[in-house]
Amino acid sequence: MRVGKRSGLIGWICGLFVAQFLIHGFFISDQWVKNFAPAVKNHKGVITGGLSPDQLMLELFGFREFLAGILWVRADSFFDQGNYDAVLPIIRLCTILDPKDIDVYATGMWHIAYNFTDDDQRSDRRYIAPALALGQEGANANPETYELYFETGWIWYHKIDDDYDHAVKWFEEANSKDDIQPARRNLLAHAYERNDQPDKELETLYKNIGISETDAKKTTGSMSYGDKATVDTDNDNIDNTIIRMTQRGWFAEKDGTYAQGDYDTKPPFDVGFSARVTVESEKVVRIEGTWNVLPVGTRIRLVLRDATIYDPSGKERIDQPAQMKWDYASGVNLDPSKEVTFMQDQGFVKNRRFDKRIDMSKDPTMYPFDANQKVYYVEFFYDPRSAPSHIQDKFGWNGEGMTDKNYLNTDVRPGQRCLYCKLELTRDQILRRHEWQDQIPVVQTPNFNDKAASGADDRVITLGGTLRGQTK
Repeated sequence: MRVGKRSGLIGWICGLFVAQFLIHGFFISDQWVKNFAPAVKNHKGVITGGLSPDQLMLELFGFREFLAGILWVRADSFFDQGNYDAVLPIIRLCTILDPKDIDVYATGMWHIAYNFTDDDQRSDRRYIAPALALGQEGANANPETYELYFETGWIWYHKIDDDYDHAVKWFEEANSKDDIQPARRNLLAHAYERNDQPDKELETLYKNIGISETDAKKTTGSMSYGDKATVDTDNDNIDNTIIRMTQRGWFAEKDGTYAQGDYDTKPPFDVGFSARVTVESEKVVRIEGTWNVLPVGTRIRLVLRDATIYDPSGKERIDQPAQMKWDYASGVNLDPSKEVTFMQDQGFVKNRRFDKRIDMSKDPTMYPFDANQKVYYVEFFYDPRSAPSHIQDKFGWNGEGMTDKNYLNTDVRPGQRCLYCKLELTRDQILRRHEWQDQIPVVQTPNFNDKAASGADDRVITLGGTLRGQTK
């Protein structure tokens, strides 16, 4: 090809390239923002706030989805290597470039909420708020599908395992979508039960059975083996729920006759809680206590946290009893406050006692014990709503069958009778500094019984009567 013709061809290509740039930048881009961009205050803030100049140019030339795909392939290699920190900026960039990629949002939420752990596989709960914010943005960008509403509800239901009204809200929105999978519809029913709405649980189960039967008639004319199994499970859940509502006095409470009847939740059982915390060495604590309930399996929430916690802006106080305000974020920020210390674990009760050694010395970035914090709380929390059914049969959904003469609390979770206890440690005690170098810091409840807490053999499970048959 002669030089003149080649120059002319290059000129035409450059002209078309510039024309595409102008058309996309001045016409198509605005339509993309209107129909596909995440819900934010303004378009300009999203693009320039998340992209460098060269990435912005790629956006204007229409390479957003292409670039997002390449980056997400690169993220796989970081997942395989366990280099989780490197995945965070890729997740954010991919969601900005292609907010319609539901898999990036869903995988990103799971990664942020579950993958950052300490040496003992405890999750870094500072990342829960960013995961929820990512789910909120993804749901706003993809309102036509159930998926991100479900994923956000799942974090509330499973990871946070508290404030079940939030799980209900998100699962309700997910169930309103036509594309929700049958196996996932029932999560709303379970969330209703944990939120003390067994009547709504029944309503949802009946509705799901009707949907399964209607769908079967539309397709094959009869239900498959899997559909029948699902319907049978729903019917079993309906029977069990009605029995529990009756025996636990739920119906009686609603019609005002609970005081006159004899129900499994009466009289309230005193759980006899006590606790002691020993700082064995720097950032290593032993937490032990008593729980006067024979059946094995009670899990008491253990939290060690800053006495005061603020959001990353340092303006809003987000600490709450035995948890944080998880949905405080107004936008996606994948870099939560690194000065915050928040450890959460569980004390497993066996033989009426629990004993947990927690080592936070190996994870200084997760447990910084910032110098600005002088006081730390060790919190103990038990909520019957998340208890297994055989415990709830005595305690009820709201703790009406449970009491404790020292630590029963009706304020930390409105409408519920929970167990809540708080002990204080100083930063010097946790770090074993100054006068605590040679002294072992110990804090305990006034009723702590050392003999009761340490007298049982962990290798043997003590068998006894049911909760109803135990004496106080």
